[in-house]
Amino acid sequence: MKAVVLGSGGWGTALSQILCDNGHETYLWSHNPAKAAEMVRTRENPLLKGVYLSEALRITGDLDCLKGADLVVSAPPSFAVRETAKKMAPYLTEKSVVVSVSKGIERDTNLRLSQVIGEETGNLCPVVALSGPSHAEEVGIRMPTGCVAACRDADAARFAQDAFMNDYFRVYTSGDIVGVELAGALKNVIALSCGVCDGLGYQDNTKALLMTRAMAEITRLGEKLGGSRQTFGGLAGMGDLIVTCTSMHSRNRRAGILIGQGKTPQEAMKEVGAVVEGYFAALSIHQLSQRAGVEMPISRCAYEVLYEGKQVKNVVTELMTRAKKDELLETVRP
Repeated sequence: MKAVVLGSGGWGTALSQILCDNGHETYLWSHNPAKAAEMVRTRENPLLKGVYLSEALRITGDLDCLKGADLVVSAPPSFAVRETAKKMAPYLTEKSVVVSVSKGIERDTNLRLSQVIGEETGNLCPVVALSGPSHAEEVGIRMPTGCVAACRDADAARFAQDAFMNDYFRVYTSGDIVGVELAGALKNVIALSCGVCDGLGYQDNTKALLMTRAMAEITRLGEKLGGSRQTFGGLAGMGDLIVTCTSMHSRNRRAGILIGQGKTPQEAMKEVGAVVEGYFAALSIHQLSQRAGVEMPISRCAYEVLYEGKQVKNVVTELMTRAKKDELLETVRP
């Protein structure tokens, strides 16, 4: 099978190595030809230091690598998904399968990324969302990892499962692409919020409280938008939330730590030096929750800190002193 990964970030690179390990004819495309040439020379991606890229992996800046591809992996940052989909569209056929591995929601349209790809490709072929607790740094060194391949087209989900699964990368299938994509996008905001708590000096109790209550509000929104409650308790939901909120591999958590220590969001993102998806997702989630009429106090407070300059300590007090409620029923005590 011929597979092409569009996007030479850490995650795209790690996934291209999986496909290569599985014996597929694999191409890794970079929008920056100079970066592609440097990776060819060094057999390393600077974003995955110490990970040797197989000689069998074909690294290029030429989109013609898409000709005849059976599997196309869309792996740019969320804000570049539409542009990348436009570029891939002329090369796709009805027999192609696109796998979307970026996590986010498009700004202003509030579309899930598979929907963005579908718009730009005329829904010519199925789009599978691959998501789960999967730091590129660990996948790159072949640590055991599990993800979910989600698509309403069960054959397409199984096709992606077969393409990626091996003895260190386990893939489950799901028909709930709505829930899988929303879970992957929403958890980034919570990871950033957990980082803020770390930066403020709060410890385990606070993080457990934040993660658990955040999952409750993520699930509320996900169900309202058509996702399944079970998905949010699975790998794409709770699994990804755990790994992103607790690991220093997480750019979202690292940015949050800096904000908790007093940096502005812009200063924090500059210091992290890579895309912080949680910053962009916070605006989209705020818009989605307002539109859907779903109460999301943690996500709302994250939005206010990131976009309205609200002080983080004031936000903590506000969240802790909200009206008394039943944990499961969410009813307010009189």
